[in-house]
Amino acid sequence: MEIFTPYRVCPLGAHVDHQHGVVTGFALDKGVKFEFEKTQDGSCFVKSKNFPGTVMFNIDDIPDRTYTWGDFIQGAVVALLRKYELHYGVKGVVEGQLPSGGLSSSAAVILTYLLAICKVNDITLTKPELINMAIWEERNYIGVNVGKLDQSCEVYCKKDAILFLDTQDDSSEIIPINPKMPDFEIMILFSGLERKLAGTAYNTRVDECKAASYALKAYSGMDYGKYDISVLRDVPYGIFLDYKALLPDTWRKRAEHYYEENRRVKEGIKAWKNGNIEKFGQLIFESGRSSIYKYETGSEELKVLQEIMQSTDGIYGGRFSGAGFNGSSMAIIDPGKKEEIENFVRTKYLTKFPDLEDKFSIHFCKTANGVTID
Repeated sequence: MEIFTPYRVCPLGAHVDHQHGVVTGFALDKGVKFEFEKTQDGSCFVKSKNFPGTVMFNIDDIPDRTYTWGDFIQGAVVALLRKYELHYGVKGVVEGQLPSGGLSSSAAVILTYLLAICKVNDITLTKPELINMAIWEERNYIGVNVGKLDQSCEVYCKKDAILFLDTQDDSSEIIPINPKMPDFEIMILFSGLERKLAGTAYNTRVDECKAASYALKAYSGMDYGKYDISVLRDVPYGIFLDYKALLPDTWRKRAEHYYEENRRVKEGIKAWKNGNIEKFGQLIFESGRSSIYKYETGSEELKVLQEIMQSTDGIYGGRFSGAGFNGSSMAIIDPGKKEEIENFVRTKYLTKFPDLEDKFSIHFCKTANGVTID
């Protein structure tokens, strides 16, 4: 048996899903592949083509976390055991087709393992159930306070279309490519530095957004309710404008990014529907700059990549892919200029970071369907 779960990129809607904002996404034709078979005794035995070591445990005796790649399949079993009886395990080999960091590889591998365990145990999940199960695992087992963007893209997306998702009520729209839109491909630029969200400032940024929402409610006299469920989507933009001067500088910046990014998503969807890839791309560049200066993410390497992309002929738009803590960037490009783009970006980047020559890589992808659920 085999399961393939695509990676995803988010051209517009960065850092807002955990605040119940609106987002966009493409699934890529590269992702996580898991070839496996059922084990009758409940044992799980998994090897990886990307990481050393072997994962071995039984579904009736799950070991403590090791904080390695094996945690993801252990977490999948833990998540499913909350609601289902499991009798069978899996034996197989997992492979990620692109370097990890910024493409939601963690969500992809979690979805893959969840579906594999479900498959051998004859469990059928709806798409929303699968998404929520994956979110539970990443938040409660892996320890990253993710939103719904990654899992939703990797489940709902369709080839030759963009996903428009409202993460407050999970309403979504699949919007096909306008026939008037020029051809494009998605370029993935791996900085050479892998990224791990757990232990980075990712959770801190989420907390800063939450704190800004709670403070704005208090300043304005809104019913601010429970802190742990407060998000910026609760706070009207006018309230933010009236009281933003009272916020600490970091909280104000995070909130500014949130409100402006939601505006960019809505403008971007309009441009997409009109086939205006130039406008769509410029909004992606704006999103990237906001991530640097207002959300304040981005390693030095990713910031340099941002500058290079903005000066490269044939790139319509680009930004960090994911949270921006190392990892990758993405760009929407003119495929007719692919070779020139690759040579220009590679030369510029490696001139600045020659020590990363053996690790930096560029990949070209197309849109794809989300994971198939049997």
